[in-house]
Amino acid sequence: MTDLDLSTITRIRRRHHLRTLAVVVVGVALCLGLLLITFGLGAAGVPPERSFPALFGVGDRFDLLVVQDLRLPRGLAAIIAGLAFGLAGALFQSTLRNNLASPDILGISGGASLGAVTAVVGYGASGVAVNLAAGAGALAAAVAIWVLAWRNGLHGIRFVLVGVGIAYLCGSLISWRLAEADEREGGTVLLWTIGSVADVRDGTLGTLALGVAALVLLTVPIARQQRALALGDEHAQGLGLGPTRSRVLALLIGVGLVALATAVAGPIAFVALVAPAIARRLVDDGGPALVASSVVGGALTMLSDVVGQYYLPGGLTAPVGIVTGLVGAPYLLWLLARSDRKATV
Repeated sequence: MTDLDLSTITRIRRRHHLRTLAVVVVGVALCLGLLLITFGLGAAGVPPERSFPALFGVGDRFDLLVVQDLRLPRGLAAIIAGLAFGLAGALFQSTLRNNLASPDILGISGGASLGAVTAVVGYGASGVAVNLAAGAGALAAAVAIWVLAWRNGLHGIRFVLVGVGIAYLCGSLISWRLAEADEREGGTVLLWTIGSVADVRDGTLGTLALGVAALVLLTVPIARQQRALALGDEHAQGLGLGPTRSRVLALLIGVGLVALATAVAGPIAFVALVAPAIARRLVDDGGPALVASSVVGGALTMLSDVVGQYYLPGGLTAPVGIVTGLVGAPYLLWLLARSDRKATV
């Protein structure tokens, strides 16, 4: 390889790194900006000259209640859950080499919802028990997909097809459980069918933050492996990687992220599908864009929650999962149509 080739590669890498840094900086600024803006929105909004001191514990009881007990936990929950969904989606899509390989489409989020709904409707559970049941449901769905899709190795297309089947099964079982529920239970489990960050509080938020932070740290050593996996098994083996082992590890981390986020905020639809697609287009380096996907996921979820609470027409309000569904469903239809055109060319 000549010095000119090395210089060109170095320049391209530097440009991609700068683009990634720009996406991360803008995404973080957007998240923080939206979080600060929410302090002053709505009938109980606190103006900036009072909300900033309240953020640090200075102010009257009303300001502290609005800023520290209501708006701050909700905003942080949206950002952290969105980060988890965005990173999980990027891991799934790069590992399985399929842009449709999103945890909500594959039934991982549906498994979490089924676990929570079953705990509430079937056993009258509440609080932490419901969160644990949601996490167990996500893990059970992942194991079921894994077992049914495994045929002398893990193949992306089979994994996606089996996952779609599991998603439909979970949806049917959730409907059955809801049909058995009374009116009070139906309201309780609404979170676990659409996704919301309205009721996240400090204890649950701390668990979410610590769990996501631990899984993000586990992602760091496998980040470089994702590019090799995207080239195919033969190229990955040529680079000294065991494709099956690398895929298993990446997907386990992705399942853990989805289980944590869904256990706290419910199945926020399409963030795991859309955030990596946006991130890859912004970074434009042909890689999995894990860091950018995380930041875009957090910003997308935070923005959707703000829109759902304060900017819907007619003074309506909606949980974040409904807003992300309205954004993600058209993208999914476009992606399916685009994939179908490519298949027929």
